[in-house]
Amino acid sequence: MTEGPAKQRVDKWLWQARFFKTRSLAARQVAAGHVRVNATRINKPAQTIAPDDVLTFAQSRQIRVVRVIAIGTRRGPASEAEALYEDLTPPEEPKTEHIRVGTRPTKKDRRAMDALRGGANSPFDGD
Repeated sequence: MTEGPAKQRVDKWLWQARFFKTRSLAARQVAAGHVRVNATRINKPAQTIAPDDVLTFAQSRQIRVVRVIAIGTRRGPASEAEALYEDLTPPEEPKTEHIRVGTRPTKKDRRAMDALRGGANSPFDGD
C-alpha cells in the first residue's frame, strides 16, 4: 500500500472522516470558528492538519474531540473513515428521570393516589 499525504486540509479531512455530509458544510463550520486544532481556534478551511493533531468541534448537540490517526485519500465507507481517527469524546452523562414538582398529576398518578386512599370506597371520597 502506498503512503498517503503527510498533511491535509481540515475541511477535507472532516468530510472524508464522515463527520459532515458535505465538504462545504465542513468548510462552513471551520470558517465560522467552530473548530479547534490542538486547542487553537481556526477559521480557515485551508488550515492543514497532520496525524496526532487533536480536533474539537460541535456535531449536532455534542462536542466531539478526536485525534487524527491517519490522513485519508478518499471518502470511503464508514469502516474506512473510522480508521482515520480515535474518538476522545467523553461519554454522555446518563439522563435522569424527570421529577414532577408543582405540576398537575397525570391520570396514572391519580390512580396511584386513589389506591393509597383506599379506592372508590375511601373515606376521603367526599360522599
